[in-house]
Amino acid sequence: MTSLTDPPKESFRLGMLIYDTRYRSLTIQIVALIGFMIFAAWLINNTLYNLAEQGKTIGFGFLSDTAGYDINQRLLDYNSQSSHWRAAFVGLLNTLLVAFLGCITATIIGVFVGILRLSNNWLIARLMTVYVEMFRNVPVLLWIVFTMAIMIETLPAPRAFKGDDPQASMVLFDSVAFTNRGVYIPEPLFSRGLGDMPILPDAANPDCQLNEAGEVGDSCGIFQINIDLLFLVLVLGASLFVSGRIRKRADRIQNETGDRPNTMYLRLGVVILPFVAALIALGFHLGYPELKGFNFKGGTYLRNSLIALWLALSLYTAAFIAEIVRAGILAISKGQTEAASALGLRPNRIMSLVILPQALRVIIPPLISNYLNLTKNSSLAIAVGYMDITGTLGGITMNQTGKELECVLMLMLVYLVISLSISAVMNWYNERVKLVER
Repeated sequence: MTSLTDPPKESFRLGMLIYDTRYRSLTIQIVALIGFMIFAAWLINNTLYNLAEQGKTIGFGFLSDTAGYDINQRLLDYNSQSSHWRAAFVGLLNTLLVAFLGCITATIIGVFVGILRLSNNWLIARLMTVYVEMFRNVPVLLWIVFTMAIMIETLPAPRAFKGDDPQASMVLFDSVAFTNRGVYIPEPLFSRGLGDMPILPDAANPDCQLNEAGEVGDSCGIFQINIDLLFLVLVLGASLFVSGRIRKRADRIQNETGDRPNTMYLRLGVVILPFVAALIALGFHLGYPELKGFNFKGGTYLRNSLIALWLALSLYTAAFIAEIVRAGILAISKGQTEAASALGLRPNRIMSLVILPQALRVIIPPLISNYLNLTKNSSLAIAVGYMDITGTLGGITMNQTGKELECVLMLMLVYLVISLSISAVMNWYNERVKLVER
């Protein structure tokens, strides 16, 4: 009678780390990790040694020192006596402003051009092709400089608006002025505003020093939150939330009964009326620009450098987005269009209700890359004198303080956080709109 027994277990040997496929991949990864850590340690040690040889130390205390320079375009109160912290934050806001405006404008133009490239009208399709090929085959820096030159050379100087017979005039009921220095538009003001809430006191700002009453200035914080804007955002957010609940209720009724209640006017009222009431409560009014002396005073001033950078980046990126949209539409089967036409839908409704929703799963992934490229290309702002985060923290601040390593590391971290945030938002949106297959 024969009995079966388990084979004896093989004892572990060092050679198995290389020759046994169960351990080989893990061994290679550990060796690669150790090699990377050794290289990183050597790089850090070499950097610290070279800095010590030059008499430099690593630290970020310089950010609290007085900046000593002005920023021409800013969304917050700033002067030359503010700290490098505040200068960097103002530059960051300028970068975010260009990135936000550029992404919205580029998307609108890109979708419009991408659809028109597929038009049956030969002339329109060829004109859109010329636009796409012209913009995407010329470096964006040249477009930025070219746009800036056009604004300087073609728009009138502020003095052209003076006199009994002025050479130029304001538009939109004398509320907007286009000049070679920039554009002046009405400024939103609040007669019963709630003020600003400072965060992280700016030690380099004289307004942050305590007065006799033991109080600090309204603009003393490195970071400030405008309470009026925060209040309006909260009101709008709450209104949109309620509007979304109304829509979900209408969806539920439609699924249960087959009839969808008309909620358009109710949802518009829920969004618009509370927002208008909040504006009235804050005493909202407009401050118009006026020509005083040799320049306009009052209103909101948009420098020509901001507009040139915004337009150039938008038009340049829109050329790439147009090709992405065109490819996404062509990826949808032609039978979808034919089926929708057979149901009696008009061409514009077919595009908005049938084709584009399906094309989004092809469009959004490469669209994210173009948003990231636009944000990073905004660092070319220094070419036209627009002070973004690269011009402040990575430019004047770095040159004044000699803290190259710290400034560059912070600059890289800022762009990394912005890029990851854009990717996270777009990936979330991609998950929301993707088709659910059955």
